[in-house]
Amino acid sequence: MPVWLREYSWRQTGSAVYLSLPLRGVRVTSANIFCTDQYLKVSIPPFLFEAILYAPIDDTSSTAKIGDGIIFFTLYKKEVAMWDSLTLANANKEKLQYLRENAVLKAHEKAKEETEAKKVTKQEHKKYALEATMKLEEAERKRIEDQKEKERQKVTKELELWKKQQKDAEKQKRVQKEGELHQEVEQLKEKKKEKMNKTRIPNEGTSNTRLKPTKGHGCYSMFSENLKEEQLPAPRSAATIKINFTSRVFPTALRESRVAEEEEWLRKQAEARRTVSADLSELEDLKEEEKNPDWLKDKGNKMFATGNYLAAVNAYNLAVRLNNKLPLLYLNRAACHLKLRNLHKAIEDSSKALELLTPPVPDNEDARVKAYVRRGTAFCQLELYTEGLQDYEAALKIDPKNKTVEKDAEKIRHLIQGTMQDS
Repeated sequence: MPVWLREYSWRQTGSAVYLSLPLRGVRVTSANIFCTDQYLKVSIPPFLFEAILYAPIDDTSSTAKIGDGIIFFTLYKKEVAMWDSLTLANANKEKLQYLRENAVLKAHEKAKEETEAKKVTKQEHKKYALEATMKLEEAERKRIEDQKEKERQKVTKELELWKKQQKDAEKQKRVQKEGELHQEVEQLKEKKKEKMNKTRIPNEGTSNTRLKPTKGHGCYSMFSENLKEEQLPAPRSAATIKINFTSRVFPTALRESRVAEEEEWLRKQAEARRTVSADLSELEDLKEEEKNPDWLKDKGNKMFATGNYLAAVNAYNLAVRLNNKLPLLYLNRAACHLKLRNLHKAIEDSSKALELLTPPVPDNEDARVKAYVRRGTAFCQLELYTEGLQDYEAALKIDPKNKTVEKDAEKIRHLIQGTMQDS
């Protein structure tokens, strides 16, 4: 049976009522107080205080202060007037029961309206966050494209400037070479003239004899006046040799690669992308790099590093739709779900990653440890400590030297022991 609290004091003004309710030795919280426009209840087992107020109050503006074993209520009246008493007098039992039930019904309706309003507000916030994320991604994409365009223009200008400098250098070199050749030709002509002047015999005035040219096959007179000038070859013209390199997808040199196997792998990858793209009609507006799961995974990693977990989840979701056989996509998305407190989704993604990380080999040890730890963390946050401890112990079997995992597993054991002792 409850103990009714009869001791209280109150005073009033034209617009407010001040009620003091002593509760010494009892711990009071806001959950123990229930108030509507004409009904006030304080329930602290085994104590109970209930009052059907004399007139309606503004329960939204009214306040209650808890301290030093006293609850001090400030109740603002809806109409300015002086009350004859704090509670409604001369009310029969049926009327009191009706007012009590009506107050509870109003409280339920108000709580329902507040819940609906919170739901609408949450949806609006979610929509706003999605729009803001899309705007940020669009701005980031535009910034990257602008930066690429600036870099392309810069490289183009530098290339044109380099070509112009090369042409000027070649032209200057060609002019210099032609000048040197012309100078060499002039020097040769001067040397020939000097040689001819030295070998020519002076003509004497008293002598009528004239030397005749020597006859013979393959010989000529060194005194002939019709000596032909030596013909020099023309200078070679400049040219540019263009070298084309074969484009390579794989980093190894062509002579060290198996061309047939590489082409078969590239063909299968292209067919798989085309098949996935044909099945997902909504991906037609995406760029070619945005249809690449590896590109989307890197983008999700960058978003996760900046704390934008919702955008990271969106990137991983699209990557999974393009290729659902990459365990790292599920593993990274599980980390995002842990940050967003989507614990059941984190467990699903970690389990899917463990399914794909088969067979267990040394190369995927780190990924399997992360999957077990993230799933165990989600279990523990759901207070499923036994399942969480099993995952942490599985991670320790893979990596026994991991001190962090060992320390967390020990904490979970203590939690389990404490829970068993409490029960």
